[in-house]
Amino acid sequence: MLIAQITDLHVRPRGLPAYRVSETNRMVARAVAHLVALDPRPDLVLVSGDLTDCGLAEEYEELRGLLARLPMPVYVVPGNHDRRKTMRDVLPVAWMPGATKGFVQYTVEDHPVRLIALDTLVAGASHGALCTERLGFLERALAGGDGRPTLVFMHHPPFECGLVHMDEIRLLDGEAPFRRLIGAQTCIERILCGHHHRPIVTRYAGTIAQIAPSVSHQVAFDLTPEHEGALVFEPPAYLLHRYTPETGLVSHMVYVEAFDGPYPFVLDAAYPGQH
Repeated sequence: MLIAQITDLHVRPRGLPAYRVSETNRMVARAVAHLVALDPRPDLVLVSGDLTDCGLAEEYEELRGLLARLPMPVYVVPGNHDRRKTMRDVLPVAWMPGATKGFVQYTVEDHPVRLIALDTLVAGASHGALCTERLGFLERALAGGDGRPTLVFMHHPPFECGLVHMDEIRLLDGEAPFRRLIGAQTCIERILCGHHHRPIVTRYAGTIAQIAPSVSHQVAFDLTPEHEGALVFEPPAYLLHRYTPETGLVSHMVYVEAFDGPYPFVLDAAYPGQH
């Protein structure tokens, strides 16, 4: 099974860039074309938040047209740049199946890996939270899995990474009970997040938590405490997670950009591994 994860699309109304300089719609279109051209194709695509830049209806209409080109199932969760009501009004129900009228969260049971979608959005804020209601949903979803391999995807990462300006707006409220719920399970293959616009991975509560890079712009890498954050045009990329019962979930970072090559490996005569 192949699971593609794209994140932080920041789709804008047609003709408008994000942050004055990032042509996000064009970059999302390129990422979609890249996914469609993969061989083998992913079995499904997860979109881990910040679907749009401002949560406007025209942005979701643009997003709907872009992602409708994907022939495989698409599952979405909101990020801090999204608006739940507008998201529900414009996007297909199939992209958030079974989500209640409140939070955009749900489970998907009909794949080799169970999917649990969590809504970490705090309206009017940049940081993330899991309130009692959302944590209750997660607890019930985990309990109903009968030990099957499970993947949790959400927007805000639950851990510090050293990018100070991003750590200040990670999952803040509800992180401790979230950690306890995750740590009580042995079936969780991965916690997949977005938000930070960088590829980051860590051990978390007995499993692996992983942040995908953006298919649009990236956040500048700077671990100095005084750094206030900026965007850079490092290559857009996404994660491709391959699951088999024998190996579990193995993740690859895939660049959207086209590069020179491929070239065959022509070994030098001095290579010590030659027989």
